[in-house]
Amino acid sequence: MSEKSELLMALEQIEKDKKIKKEDILAVIENALVSAYKKHVGRNVNVEAKVNTDTGEMAASVVKTVVKEVTNPLLEISAQEAKKLGQSGEAGAEVRIPLDTQDFSRIAAQTAKQVIVQKIRESERDSLFEEMKEKVGQIVNGVIYRIANKNIIVDLGKTEAILPASEQIFKEKFNVGQHIRAVIIKVEKNSKGPGTVLSRASTELVKRLFELEVPEIYEKVVEIVNAVREPGMRTKVAVISHNPKVDPVGACVGVKGARVKPIIDELRGERIDLVPYSADPAKYIAGSLSPAKVLSVVIVSEEEKKAEVMVTDDMLSLAIGKNGHNVRLAAKLTGWHIDVKSEGQKKHESEEKAEKQAAALEQLEGISEKTIETLVTAGFSDIEKLTQLNVEDLTTLPGIGPKTAEKIIEAAKKKNS
Repeated sequence: MSEKSELLMALEQIEKDKKIKKEDILAVIENALVSAYKKHVGRNVNVEAKVNTDTGEMAASVVKTVVKEVTNPLLEISAQEAKKLGQSGEAGAEVRIPLDTQDFSRIAAQTAKQVIVQKIRESERDSLFEEMKEKVGQIVNGVIYRIANKNIIVDLGKTEAILPASEQIFKEKFNVGQHIRAVIIKVEKNSKGPGTVLSRASTELVKRLFELEVPEIYEKVVEIVNAVREPGMRTKVAVISHNPKVDPVGACVGVKGARVKPIIDELRGERIDLVPYSADPAKYIAGSLSPAKVLSVVIVSEEEKKAEVMVTDDMLSLAIGKNGHNVRLAAKLTGWHIDVKSEGQKKHESEEKAEKQAAALEQLEGISEKTIETLVTAGFSDIEKLTQLNVEDLTTLPGIGPKTAEKIIEAAKKKNS
Protein backbone atom coordinates (compact mmCIF):
# COMPACT_ATOMS: atom_id res chain seq x y z
CA MET A 1 0.00 0.00 0.00
CA SER A 2 1.46 3.37 -0.99
CA GLU A 3 2.06 6.27 1.35
CA LYS A 4 -0.53 8.27 -0.55
CA SER A 5 -3.23 5.66 0.15
CA GLU A 6 -2.23 5.58 3.81
CA LEU A 7 -2.53 9.34 3.93
CA LEU A 8 -6.03 9.21 2.44
CA MET A 9 -7.11 6.52 4.90
CA ALA A 10 -5.76 8.56 7.79
CA LEU A 11 -7.64 11.59 6.47
CA GLU A 12 -10.92 9.66 6.33
CA GLN A 13 -10.37 8.19 9.81
CA ILE A 14 -9.72 11.62 11.32
CA GLU A 15 -12.84 13.00 9.69
CA LYS A 16 -14.90 10.10 11.05
CA ASP A 17 -13.48 10.02 14.59
CA LYS A 18 -12.72 13.64 15.31
CA LYS A 19 -15.50 15.31 13.32
CA ILE A 20 -13.05 17.68 11.64
CA LYS A 21 -14.14 18.79 8.18
CA LYS A 22 -12.35 17.10 5.28
CA GLU A 23 -11.64 20.50 3.72
CA ASP A 24 -9.78 21.59 6.86
CA ILE A 25 -7.64 18.43 6.89
CA LEU A 26 -6.86 18.81 3.18
CA ALA A 27 -5.80 22.40 3.76
CA VAL A 28 -3.43 21.21 6.50
CA ILE A 29 -1.89 18.55 4.23
CA GLU A 30 -1.54 20.94 1.31
CA ASN A 31 0.13 23.53 3.52
CA ALA A 32 2.43 20.79 4.83
CA LEU A 33 3.42 19.89 1.23
CA VAL A 34 4.25 23.51 0.51
CA SER A 35 6.23 23.80 3.75
CA ALA A 36 8.12 20.53 3.08
CA TYR A 37 9.10 21.57 -0.44
CA LYS A 38 10.36 24.93 0.83
CA LYS A 39 12.47 23.10 3.38
CA HIS A 40 13.72 20.92 0.53
CA VAL A 41 14.74 23.68 -1.90
CA GLY A 42 14.53 26.97 0.01
CA ARG A 43 11.89 29.34 1.26
CA ASN A 44 11.98 31.91 -1.53
CA VAL A 45 9.76 29.97 -3.90
CA ASN A 46 6.06 30.18 -4.71
CA VAL A 47 4.56 26.70 -4.36
CA GLU A 48 1.00 25.37 -4.72
CA ALA A 49 -0.15 21.94 -3.57
CA LYS A 50 -3.33 19.88 -3.97
CA VAL A 51 -4.51 16.50 -2.71
CA ASN A 52 -6.90 14.45 -4.83
CA THR A 53 -9.81 13.59 -2.54
CA ASP A 54 -10.62 10.40 -4.49
CA THR A 55 -7.17 8.83 -4.78
CA GLY A 56 -5.17 10.64 -2.12
CA GLU A 57 -2.61 11.55 -4.80
CA MET A 58 -0.56 14.61 -3.93
CA ALA A 59 0.35 17.13 -6.61
CA ALA A 60 2.51 20.21 -6.27
CA SER A 61 3.81 22.85 -8.60
CA VAL A 62 6.10 25.86 -8.54
CA VAL A 63 4.36 29.05 -9.64
CA LYS A 64 6.42 31.55 -11.65
CA THR A 65 5.53 34.79 -13.43
CA VAL A 66 6.43 35.33 -17.09
CA VAL A 67 8.77 38.34 -17.52
CA LYS A 68 10.79 39.82 -20.39
CA GLU A 69 14.03 39.65 -18.41
CA VAL A 70 14.48 37.18 -15.54
CA THR A 71 16.09 38.73 -12.42
CA ASN A 72 14.80 36.20 -9.85
CA PRO A 73 14.74 32.69 -11.33
CA LEU A 74 12.97 31.31 -8.24
CA LEU A 75 9.88 33.43 -8.93
CA GLU A 76 10.24 34.41 -12.59
CA ILE A 77 10.47 32.64 -15.96
CA SER A 78 11.18 33.88 -19.46
CA ALA A 79 8.54 33.75 -22.20
CA GLN A 80 10.72 31.28 -24.14
CA GLU A 81 10.98 28.82 -21.21
CA ALA A 82 7.25 29.13 -20.54
CA LYS A 83 6.43 28.22 -24.13
CA LYS A 84 8.77 25.19 -23.95
CA LEU A 85 6.62 23.97 -21.06
CA GLY A 86 3.55 24.43 -23.27
CA GLN A 87 2.21 27.38 -21.28
CA SER A 88 1.46 31.03 -22.04
CA GLY A 89 4.45 33.19 -22.83
CA GLU A 90 2.53 36.42 -22.30
CA ALA A 91 4.23 38.82 -19.84
CA GLY A 92 2.57 38.74 -16.42
CA ALA A 93 1.04 35.28 -16.92
CA GLU A 94 1.48 32.69 -14.18
CA VAL A 95 3.17 29.45 -15.12
CA ARG A 96 2.80 26.29 -13.03
CA ILE A 97 5.69 23.83 -13.20
CA PRO A 98 4.76 20.36 -11.84
CA LEU A 99 7.00 18.93 -9.10
CA ASP A 100 7.87 15.33 -8.25
CA THR A 101 6.40 15.02 -4.76
CA GLN A 102 8.16 11.70 -3.99
CA ASP A 103 11.27 13.54 -2.91
CA PHE A 104 9.56 15.39 -0.12
CA SER A 105 6.27 13.55 0.52
CA ARG A 106 7.65 11.73 3.59
CA ILE A 107 8.65 15.04 5.17
CA ALA A 108 5.24 16.42 4.19
CA ALA A 109 3.49 13.46 5.83
CA GLN A 110 5.41 13.99 9.09
CA THR A 111 4.73 17.73 9.06
CA ALA A 112 1.07 17.14 8.25
CA LYS A 113 0.79 14.64 11.10
CA GLN A 114 2.15 17.15 13.61
CA VAL A 115 -0.10 19.93 12.33
CA ILE A 116 -3.14 17.64 12.20
CA VAL A 117 -2.58 16.49 15.81
CA GLN A 118 -2.40 20.14 16.83
CA LYS A 119 -5.50 20.95 14.77
CA ILE A 120 -7.37 18.02 16.32
CA ARG A 121 -6.61 19.43 19.77
CA GLU A 122 -7.69 22.90 18.69
CA SER A 123 -10.85 21.51 17.08
CA GLU A 124 -11.70 19.49 20.17
CA ARG A 125 -11.18 22.59 22.33
CA ASP A 126 -13.32 24.70 19.98
CA SER A 127 -16.13 22.15 19.75
CA LEU A 128 -16.06 21.66 23.53
CA PHE A 129 -16.15 25.44 23.99
CA GLU A 130 -19.19 25.70 21.68
CA GLU A 131 -20.84 22.77 23.46
CA MET A 132 -20.29 24.32 26.89
CA LYS A 133 -21.30 27.78 25.67
CA GLU A 134 -24.70 26.39 24.64
CA LYS A 135 -25.11 25.05 28.19
CA VAL A 136 -24.86 28.46 29.89
CA GLY A 137 -27.85 28.69 32.21
CA GLN A 138 -28.21 24.90 32.43
CA ILE A 139 -27.66 22.64 35.43
CA VAL A 140 -24.72 20.22 35.27
CA ASN A 141 -23.62 17.36 37.52
CA GLY A 142 -19.99 16.86 38.41
CA VAL A 143 -17.53 15.45 40.91
CA ILE A 144 -15.29 17.61 43.09
CA TYR A 145 -11.67 16.58 42.59
CA ARG A 146 -9.78 19.57 43.99
CA ILE A 147 -10.33 22.54 46.31
CA ALA A 148 -7.86 25.41 45.93
CA ASN A 149 -8.08 28.70 47.86
CA LYS A 150 -11.76 28.09 48.59
CA ASN A 151 -12.43 27.63 44.86
CA ILE A 152 -13.88 24.22 43.99
CA ILE A 153 -12.63 22.49 40.82
CA VAL A 154 -15.32 20.20 39.40
CA ASP A 155 -14.85 17.36 36.91
CA LEU A 156 -17.72 17.47 34.40
CA GLY A 157 -16.45 14.50 32.38
CA LYS A 158 -15.31 16.16 29.17
CA THR A 159 -13.90 19.22 30.88
CA GLU A 160 -13.23 20.91 34.19
CA ALA A 161 -15.17 23.77 35.73
CA ILE A 162 -14.62 26.11 38.61
CA LEU A 163 -17.08 26.96 41.36
CA PRO A 164 -15.58 30.19 42.75
CA ALA A 165 -15.95 31.07 46.41
CA SER A 166 -18.13 34.05 45.37
CA GLU A 167 -20.66 31.66 43.75
CA GLN A 168 -20.89 29.28 46.70
CA ILE A 169 -23.49 29.32 49.48
CA PHE A 170 -21.84 30.37 52.73
CA LYS A 171 -23.18 27.49 54.82
CA GLU A 172 -22.45 24.68 52.35
CA LYS A 173 -19.37 22.51 52.84
CA PHE A 174 -18.04 20.14 50.18
CA ASN A 175 -15.33 17.47 50.08
CA VAL A 176 -13.16 16.03 47.33
CA GLY A 177 -14.95 13.15 45.57
CA GLN A 178 -18.41 14.51 46.40
CA HIS A 179 -21.05 14.87 43.67
CA ILE A 180 -22.29 18.39 43.08
CA ARG A 181 -24.98 20.13 41.00
CA ALA A 182 -24.57 23.70 39.82
CA VAL A 183 -25.60 26.00 37.01
CA ILE A 184 -23.18 27.20 34.32
CA ILE A 185 -23.09 31.00 34.40
CA LYS A 186 -20.12 31.74 32.11
CA VAL A 187 -17.86 30.04 29.57
CA GLU A 188 -14.64 31.66 28.37
CA LYS A 189 -12.14 30.42 25.79
CA ASN A 190 -8.57 29.85 26.94
CA SER A 191 -5.49 27.92 25.79
CA LYS A 192 -6.35 24.84 27.88
CA GLY A 193 -9.96 24.63 26.73
CA PRO A 194 -13.22 26.24 27.81
CA GLY A 195 -13.04 28.08 31.14
CA THR A 196 -16.38 27.09 32.64
CA VAL A 197 -17.67 28.95 35.69
CA LEU A 198 -20.36 27.39 37.90
CA SER A 199 -22.69 28.84 40.51
CA ARG A 200 -24.80 27.57 43.35
CA ALA A 201 -25.71 31.08 44.50
CA SER A 202 -27.37 32.22 41.26
CA THR A 203 -31.14 32.62 40.92
CA GLU A 204 -30.74 30.71 37.63
CA LEU A 205 -30.08 27.55 39.66
CA VAL A 206 -33.47 27.92 41.38
CA LYS A 207 -35.24 28.58 38.06
CA ARG A 208 -33.67 25.52 36.41
CA LEU A 209 -34.53 23.32 39.41
CA PHE A 210 -38.17 24.38 39.12
CA GLU A 211 -38.09 23.56 35.39
CA LEU A 212 -36.83 20.07 36.24
CA GLU A 213 -39.37 19.44 39.00
CA VAL A 214 -42.47 21.21 37.63
CA PRO A 215 -43.69 20.00 34.20
CA GLU A 216 -46.01 23.01 33.88
CA ILE A 217 -43.00 25.36 33.99
CA TYR A 218 -41.05 23.27 31.49
CA GLU A 219 -44.10 23.25 29.20
CA LYS A 220 -44.54 27.04 29.74
CA VAL A 221 -48.07 26.67 31.12
CA VAL A 222 -46.72 28.28 34.28
CA GLU A 223 -44.10 31.01 33.91
CA ILE A 224 -41.52 32.29 36.39
CA VAL A 225 -41.95 36.07 36.07
CA ASN A 226 -39.12 36.93 38.45
CA ALA A 227 -36.94 35.34 41.10
CA VAL A 228 -34.77 36.93 43.76
CA ARG A 229 -32.52 35.27 46.24
CA GLU A 230 -30.34 35.66 49.29
CA PRO A 231 -28.35 32.41 48.89
CA GLY A 232 -28.62 30.06 51.83
CA MET A 233 -31.39 32.14 53.43
CA ARG A 234 -34.48 32.69 51.29
CA THR A 235 -35.67 32.78 47.69
CA LYS A 236 -38.83 34.41 46.38
CA VAL A 237 -40.26 33.24 43.06
CA ALA A 238 -43.11 35.08 41.33
CA VAL A 239 -45.17 32.80 39.10
CA ILE A 240 -48.09 33.26 36.73
CA SER A 241 -50.34 30.73 34.98
CA HIS A 242 -51.27 31.00 31.31
CA ASN A 243 -54.09 28.53 31.88
CA PRO A 244 -56.94 29.70 34.14
CA LYS A 245 -57.49 26.11 35.27
CA VAL A 246 -53.92 25.80 36.62
CA ASP A 247 -53.00 27.36 39.97
CA PRO A 248 -49.36 28.50 39.52
CA VAL A 249 -48.39 28.26 43.19
CA GLY A 250 -50.12 24.89 43.65
CA ALA A 251 -48.42 23.49 40.53
CA CYS A 252 -45.00 24.51 41.89
CA VAL A 253 -45.60 23.20 45.41
CA GLY A 254 -47.10 19.88 44.33
CA VAL A 255 -49.18 17.46 46.38
CA LYS A 256 -47.98 17.71 50.01
CA GLY A 257 -44.97 19.71 48.77
CA ALA A 258 -43.72 16.86 46.57
CA ARG A 259 -42.36 19.21 43.89
CA VAL A 260 -40.86 21.99 45.97
CA LYS A 261 -39.30 19.68 48.60
CA PRO A 262 -36.54 18.28 46.32
CA ILE A 263 -35.58 21.86 45.42
CA ILE A 264 -35.38 22.88 49.09
CA ASP A 265 -33.31 19.74 49.78
CA GLU A 266 -30.94 20.56 46.90
CA LEU A 267 -30.51 24.07 48.34
CA ARG A 268 -29.80 22.60 51.79
CA GLY A 269 -32.99 23.85 53.43
CA GLU A 270 -33.12 27.33 51.88
CA ARG A 271 -36.61 28.79 52.34
CA ILE A 272 -38.62 29.25 49.13
CA ASP A 273 -41.63 31.57 48.90
CA LEU A 274 -43.85 31.14 45.85
CA VAL A 275 -45.68 34.36 45.05
CA PRO A 276 -48.63 34.63 42.62
CA TYR A 277 -47.80 37.44 40.21
CA SER A 278 -50.43 40.16 39.82
CA ALA A 279 -50.63 43.24 37.61
CA ASP A 280 -52.28 44.94 40.61
CA PRO A 281 -49.29 46.28 42.60
CA ALA A 282 -51.14 46.14 45.93
CA LYS A 283 -51.96 42.42 45.48
CA TYR A 284 -48.43 41.66 44.22
CA ILE A 285 -46.81 43.48 47.16
CA ALA A 286 -49.10 41.73 49.67
CA GLY A 287 -48.18 38.32 48.21
CA SER A 288 -44.46 39.15 48.04
CA LEU A 289 -44.27 39.47 51.86
CA SER A 290 -45.21 35.79 52.28
CA PRO A 291 -45.24 34.01 54.71
CA ALA A 292 -46.51 37.11 56.55
CA LYS A 293 -50.22 37.93 56.20
CA VAL A 294 -50.87 41.53 55.16
CA LEU A 295 -53.84 43.60 56.40
CA SER A 296 -53.60 46.42 53.86
CA VAL A 297 -51.39 47.96 51.19
CA VAL A 298 -51.51 51.68 50.51
CA ILE A 299 -49.84 52.95 47.33
CA VAL A 300 -48.07 56.09 48.56
CA SER A 301 -46.61 57.06 45.16
CA GLU A 302 -47.15 55.34 41.81
CA GLU A 303 -44.40 57.44 40.23
CA GLU A 304 -41.78 56.72 42.89
CA LYS A 305 -43.12 53.18 43.41
CA LYS A 306 -43.55 53.60 47.15
CA ALA A 307 -46.03 51.55 49.17
CA GLU A 308 -46.98 51.29 52.83
CA VAL A 309 -47.99 47.88 54.18
CA MET A 310 -49.80 47.24 57.44
CA VAL A 311 -49.67 43.94 59.33
CA THR A 312 -50.85 42.78 62.73
CA ASP A 313 -48.40 43.29 65.59
CA ASP A 314 -47.55 39.59 65.76
CA MET A 315 -46.78 39.49 62.00
CA LEU A 316 -44.32 42.41 61.98
CA SER A 317 -41.14 40.42 62.63
CA LEU A 318 -42.20 37.76 60.10
CA ALA A 319 -42.93 40.40 57.44
CA ILE A 320 -39.58 42.10 57.95
CA GLY A 321 -37.63 38.85 58.35
CA LYS A 322 -34.28 38.14 59.98
CA ASN A 323 -31.98 41.12 59.37
CA GLY A 324 -34.73 42.52 57.11
CA HIS A 325 -34.20 39.92 54.39
CA ASN A 326 -37.92 39.17 53.83
CA VAL A 327 -38.99 42.75 53.12
CA ARG A 328 -35.75 43.37 51.22
CA LEU A 329 -36.42 40.42 48.88
CA ALA A 330 -40.07 41.48 48.50
CA ALA A 331 -38.87 44.92 47.37
CA LYS A 332 -36.45 43.37 44.87
CA LEU A 333 -39.11 41.00 43.56
CA THR A 334 -41.78 43.67 43.01
CA GLY A 335 -39.56 46.66 42.24
CA TRP A 336 -41.39 48.73 44.89
CA HIS A 337 -40.06 50.50 48.01
CA ILE A 338 -42.03 48.81 50.80
CA ASP A 339 -42.51 50.35 54.24
CA VAL A 340 -43.92 47.75 56.66
CA LYS A 341 -45.76 48.89 59.78
CA SER A 342 -47.75 47.08 62.45
CA GLU A 343 -51.22 48.08 63.69
CA GLY A 344 -49.64 49.23 66.96
CA GLN A 345 -47.06 51.37 65.18
CA LYS A 346 -49.71 52.87 62.91
CA LYS A 347 -51.96 53.64 65.88
CA HIS A 348 -49.07 55.22 67.78
CA GLU A 349 -48.15 57.32 64.73
CA SER A 350 -51.76 58.45 64.34
CA GLU A 351 -51.93 59.40 68.01
CA GLU A 352 -48.65 61.32 67.76
CA LYS A 353 -49.88 63.10 64.65
CA ALA A 354 -53.19 63.98 66.35
CA GLU A 355 -51.32 65.31 69.39
CA LYS A 356 -49.14 67.52 67.19
CA GLN A 357 -52.18 68.75 65.29
CA ALA A 358 -54.06 69.43 68.53
CA ALA A 359 -51.03 71.26 69.92
CA ALA A 360 -50.99 73.47 66.85
CA LEU A 361 -54.73 74.26 67.15
CA GLU A 362 -54.40 75.00 70.88
CA GLN A 363 -52.64 78.17 69.81
CA LEU A 364 -55.98 79.49 68.49
CA GLU A 365 -57.44 81.99 70.92
CA GLY A 366 -60.76 81.17 72.51
CA ILE A 367 -61.25 77.70 70.99
CA SER A 368 -62.28 74.91 73.40
CA GLU A 369 -60.55 71.53 73.69
CA LYS A 370 -63.71 69.76 72.50
CA THR A 371 -63.83 71.90 69.33
CA ILE A 372 -60.11 71.29 68.71
CA GLU A 373 -60.70 67.52 69.02
CA THR A 374 -63.57 67.77 66.49
CA LEU A 375 -61.37 69.69 64.04
CA VAL A 376 -58.46 67.20 64.37
CA THR A 377 -60.79 64.20 63.90
CA ALA A 378 -62.25 65.80 60.75
CA GLY A 379 -58.78 66.56 59.36
CA PHE A 380 -59.04 70.37 59.78
CA SER A 381 -55.74 70.76 61.62
CA ASP A 382 -53.75 73.11 59.39
CA ILE A 383 -54.13 76.71 60.62
CA GLU A 384 -53.34 78.20 57.19
CA LYS A 385 -56.01 76.03 55.55
CA LEU A 386 -58.53 77.06 58.21
CA THR A 387 -58.12 80.69 57.09
CA GLN A 388 -59.28 79.71 53.58
CA LEU A 389 -62.48 78.00 54.76
CA ASN A 390 -65.93 79.57 55.03
CA VAL A 391 -68.58 79.15 57.72
CA GLU A 392 -70.51 76.53 55.72
CA ASP A 393 -67.42 74.27 55.54
CA LEU A 394 -67.16 74.11 59.33
CA THR A 395 -70.84 73.95 60.26
CA THR A 396 -71.03 70.51 58.67
CA LEU A 397 -68.99 69.23 61.63
CA PRO A 398 -70.87 67.97 64.73
CA GLY A 399 -71.17 70.54 67.54
CA ILE A 400 -69.95 73.50 65.47
CA GLY A 401 -72.50 76.24 64.77
CA PRO A 402 -72.16 79.40 62.67
CA LYS A 403 -70.87 81.55 65.57
CA THR A 404 -68.23 78.96 66.55
CA ALA A 405 -67.25 78.56 62.88
CA GLU A 406 -66.74 82.33 62.54
CA LYS A 407 -64.74 82.35 65.76
CA ILE A 408 -62.44 79.53 64.48
CA ILE A 409 -61.79 81.26 61.14
CA GLU A 410 -61.12 84.65 62.81
CA ALA A 411 -58.75 83.03 65.36
CA ALA A 412 -56.88 81.22 62.54
CA LYS A 413 -56.52 84.43 60.53
CA LYS A 414 -55.29 86.29 63.60
CA LYS A 415 -52.72 83.54 64.37
CA ASN A 416 -51.57 83.34 60.72
CA SER A 417 -51.20 87.08 60.24
